[in-house]
Amino acid sequence: MFRFGVCTFIWTEEFTEKDAAIIGRAKSLGFEFIDVGIMDPDRFPVKPVKEKIKEVGVETLGLTPMSVNSANMIHPDPEVRKNGVKFLKKMVDVCTEIGAKLISGETFAAGGYLSGKPRTEQEWEWSVKGMREAALYAKEKGDVVICVEPVTRFETHFLNTAEDSVKYCKEVGTGNVKVNLDSYHMMREETSFTKAVEACGKEYLAHVHVCENNRGIPGTGLVPWKEFFTALKKIDYRGALTIEAFDPRFEVLNRITATWRYYTKTGEELAIQGLRNLKAIEKSL
Repeated sequence: MFRFGVCTFIWTEEFTEKDAAIIGRAKSLGFEFIDVGIMDPDRFPVKPVKEKIKEVGVETLGLTPMSVNSANMIHPDPEVRKNGVKFLKKMVDVCTEIGAKLISGETFAAGGYLSGKPRTEQEWEWSVKGMREAALYAKEKGDVVICVEPVTRFETHFLNTAEDSVKYCKEVGTGNVKVNLDSYHMMREETSFTKAVEACGKEYLAHVHVCENNRGIPGTGLVPWKEFFTALKKIDYRGALTIEAFDPRFEVLNRITATWRYYTKTGEELAIQGLRNLKAIEKSL
C-alpha cells in the first residue's frame, strides 16, 4: 500500500514556531508523511519542529523553492550562484537536525526564475557543479538525498521532464541526487505518466507529489491516476505520495505557482478530500 503525505504549504507559507502543531494535525488526519515547507532555512524553527516530529512519530522531508532573487544556481551573477549552494547546504543542516532524509523542490535553480530563453550549456554546468558540491556536503552531514523536481515550463526553463531530470542526476554523479515527480507538472510536460515513471525507475524516483491538473482536489480532474499508480507499483516505488497545494493569499508561492482561486474553503479540506479520493483509487486497482 502507498504511504500518503501532505505538505505544510496547505496551511502556511512561512513556517514559524507556532506552526509546529501542524505536524500533529497532519498525522491525526491520516497522513503518514509530511513535506515541511521551508522558505528560508536561516529562519526555520528547528528545535520546536524537531521536538514535534519526535513526539508525533512521522517521516518528513524539507521542501523549498529556493529564492529567485538571492539564491539561484543558474543565475548570471556568481554571488547569487554561490548563495544557491549555501542555501542548499543550510537546507541540509536543517533537515539533518530535524531528522528529514530528503530535500526537494526546485533545488536545481530558484523557483519562478525564467531567463526568457531555452536552457544553456553554461546554466547546466553551473547547476551541476553547484549541486555536486551541495550533494557531497549532504553525504558528509548525514546521507541526505537531494531531489530535483521537474516543473512546468511556466516556472522554470531548466528541468521540465523526468528523462531530463534523470540525466541531470547522473551527471551530478554523487548517487544521492534523485527525482521528485509531481502529477500537476507531469500533465503539462510529459507525454506519458507510465514512461515518466519508467524513466526514473526505482533507482532515481525518491518522492512523488500527487496534485490535480488544476491544483484542486486530487481525484477530481484530468490526472490519469490509475495509470500513474499502476506505473508506481510496477517499479515497486516505496516512497511517499504527498498532496501539495497553496493558498491564494501567499505572497511568494502564489506568484511562482499562479495560485489565484480556492477549490475548497480551506487547504485542509482539500487535503482531506484528496486523501479519501486517492485511497479509493488505489483500492480499485
